[in-house]
Amino acid sequence: MENLSWIQKHDEIFFKNSFSKEDIVYLLSLEGQEEIEFLRQRAYDIATKESGEKVSLRGIIEFSNICSRNCCYCGIRKDAKSVKRYLLSREEIIEIAQKAAVSGYGSVVLQSGERNDEEFIKYVIDVVKGIKDRTKSEKLPEGLGITLSVGEQTEKTYKKFYDAGAHRYLLRIETSDKKFFSKIHPPDQKYDNRLNCLRMLKKIGYQVGTGVMIGIPGQTIDQLASDVLFFRDIDADMIGMGPYIVSQSSLMSSKGMMEKKSLLLLSLKMISATRVVLKDVNIASTTALEAISEDGREKGILFGANVVMPNLSPVDVKSDYLLYEGKPGMEEGSDEYNTDLIQRIRLSGREILFDDWGDSKHFKRRKCLNII
Repeated sequence: MENLSWIQKHDEIFFKNSFSKEDIVYLLSLEGQEEIEFLRQRAYDIATKESGEKVSLRGIIEFSNICSRNCCYCGIRKDAKSVKRYLLSREEIIEIAQKAAVSGYGSVVLQSGERNDEEFIKYVIDVVKGIKDRTKSEKLPEGLGITLSVGEQTEKTYKKFYDAGAHRYLLRIETSDKKFFSKIHPPDQKYDNRLNCLRMLKKIGYQVGTGVMIGIPGQTIDQLASDVLFFRDIDADMIGMGPYIVSQSSLMSSKGMMEKKSLLLLSLKMISATRVVLKDVNIASTTALEAISEDGREKGILFGANVVMPNLSPVDVKSDYLLYEGKPGMEEGSDEYNTDLIQRIRLSGREILFDDWGDSKHFKRRKCLNII
């Protein structure tokens, strides 16, 4: 009778179209091996049905670790004196992007520390235009797809980036709890401004991505459930989230972090719960998962993610973009490490989507509804 009740409970929740916070808390609180496998399989089935059988590639280029912000959790925050700062040249970035296009990548992510000065804005625009111009081919007639992740900017700046050729933007909220947000950010960083930036990005026409850190000291399951509802309520197209891993250069280093096995499981359940609730969004299996488990990114795919982001940054700067401790692939060349990653994804049972932007199905459906 107890087992029958368990199955009925799953049938009631897993196959819903609309979820309450209590439903999501239930999903995130599952502990039994059989229950977690049920969650994983349901999320995996939804991912392959709604977002396609293949896993999309996003070659990430961490082009600068110079930052004007002092986020309490971040290893490259402005006042971290031990960090060796760098900025790749426009030509270096474009050459990496060209090589990525030839290797079958359909898109790249340009990520950096946050700056708002005019020199930086012009530089990003020039880089985006250069990539679009020099990666056009028969397979990619409009060049590589470009995702930007360069923080909070003005609406005018976002529009300039969009007009230059960027069509996706990732701006993580980190936590949707306003009071908790203020605890992990300095006073000059406001939750309302971050939220307003996400709204501006959507208004301009970007595919909008956001996400949270999972396992922040003091965070609750209830807050994580609210995060999933936040993704739903802002109608996000892409989700990039991962485990909170401590950085010794951060202001939160003394607070420690969750035990890795528990943190991995919570992160995987968060991926699955987000997939079950949001259905057709793009969800990344992030590098941070691999930092706490060698097969973390493959597990992320098996739990419902559909995007991987191999790191294409030059070896000589990889270790300087250290947001957290234990980041994988720091000493290996991009070709060797990323070929191995792609092979591991294939061994997990999924094929890779080459020579395609891999746009969010949610975004495509959202745009169609707006036209109608």
